[in-house]
Amino acid sequence: MKSSGGNDAWWQIVLQVFPTYLMAGCGMVGAGLILEFVQNWPAFVNVPEIIIVVPPLLGLKGNLEMTLAARMSTASNLGHLDDKKVAASTTIGNLILVQCQGIVVGFLASLCGLAMGWLPIAKANYEQALLLCASAIVTASLASFVLALIMVIVIVIARKCNCNPDNIATPIAASLGDITTLGLLAWISDILYTDYNTGGYKAQIIIGGYFLVLPLFLALAYNNEHVSEVLRVGWTPVLMAMLIASGGGFVLEMAVEHFKGVTLFAPVMNGSGGDLVGIQASRMTTYLNKATNSLLGTLPEDDNNICPTPCSSFFGDLPLCNKCGGGGGKQPHGMPARVLLMLLFPGHILFVFIIFFVKIGYSPSFLFMFFYLIAAFLQVAVLLYLAQFLVYWMWKRGTDPDNAAIPYLTAIGDLVGTSLLALAFILLEVMGDQSLVDLPAHGHPAVGHNVTEALNATISHLTELH
Repeated sequence: MKSSGGNDAWWQIVLQVFPTYLMAGCGMVGAGLILEFVQNWPAFVNVPEIIIVVPPLLGLKGNLEMTLAARMSTASNLGHLDDKKVAASTTIGNLILVQCQGIVVGFLASLCGLAMGWLPIAKANYEQALLLCASAIVTASLASFVLALIMVIVIVIARKCNCNPDNIATPIAASLGDITTLGLLAWISDILYTDYNTGGYKAQIIIGGYFLVLPLFLALAYNNEHVSEVLRVGWTPVLMAMLIASGGGFVLEMAVEHFKGVTLFAPVMNGSGGDLVGIQASRMTTYLNKATNSLLGTLPEDDNNICPTPCSSFFGDLPLCNKCGGGGGKQPHGMPARVLLMLLFPGHILFVFIIFFVKIGYSPSFLFMFFYLIAAFLQVAVLLYLAQFLVYWMWKRGTDPDNAAIPYLTAIGDLVGTSLLALAFILLEVMGDQSLVDLPAHGHPAVGHNVTEALNATISHLTELH
């Protein structure tokens, strides 16, 4: 099956995306099961800020791995990786770059988690701060290296098999990213918590060691012509995405306090949305590179509408919807957006049934399925529309969307997805849905966050009114 590298028919998109999307979803289901299992471990109970750093650390696959996959996929579709010397230099440079970004993002994500956990209660703990910081840095570093290496291998194989890497690489990054990152975070934080209780110094040694090697990684990346530009200008989207995703972590931490099962579904909801919008953003950038001969700042003459209407974004290529087509310009991204939006339904239904039968042993209620799918649909629809605006706006400003768009989109997906999931759980509780009643109770009773208590009181009041 020959891929056109950006002009695929709808059935090519389905055949290439859906299998890897299902694999990605199974990885996210596994991540949810892991998070549900480890949330009552001593480290997670006594250092609840770990829950807050889960979304920004899981967001690394959007900040780093999916961005890497988008850059490498575009380079592959443009033929830049056909030269073995260039391919080797590009690969090594990108592996070093994601290490630099992973170490910095892991450290800053831990600081955000500490701030969000401590400020509401005006209380701090130095040893727990070291534990969280070391856990986040090691998790980000190891996960970034392993996943980046896998991404490079997948893109090379996809190129040789005449498949469009844009359709394949980002779902595989998503499938392995969540479960790998969560597993590493749980394992490392448990080891460091045990060491902390016995008076050890592993956390201090880890933090010091990473900051000693960070300047070396930065120097190597700066001197690599293929990634030096990303190193200089690629920090803003990565760091802003981390802050946005930390907001999603704050919502998740509050939701975990009140609802059973949130930790099972949050990785699936957020990961699936980020997966689908990552595919669309990567395809859009490849299209713009081909349509303009990689001239950043220049849009195709017949497709230069930066901010189309939602109708135009999804249906502007259909004859019946030409009135919304932004002044008669063509809309090459409507069909892929519709295909990706439709793929979420069979995928999410399968993922939810797997979670229910593994954890509870019976199927979800119609009410649960209805509100969950509405939340998932709204999240992906918002992200696909934002992708159209962000990619074209960044390209017009001279910024490569492969380096900047996906981090913003996946981070916004984490925040919007977690918020919509929490809203769905609130509505289900108000309506008396009993789908998750057989899940064991959980929570962090030792945590006394004022903001969480206020939210729980509001939710309880709404339930009583009902």
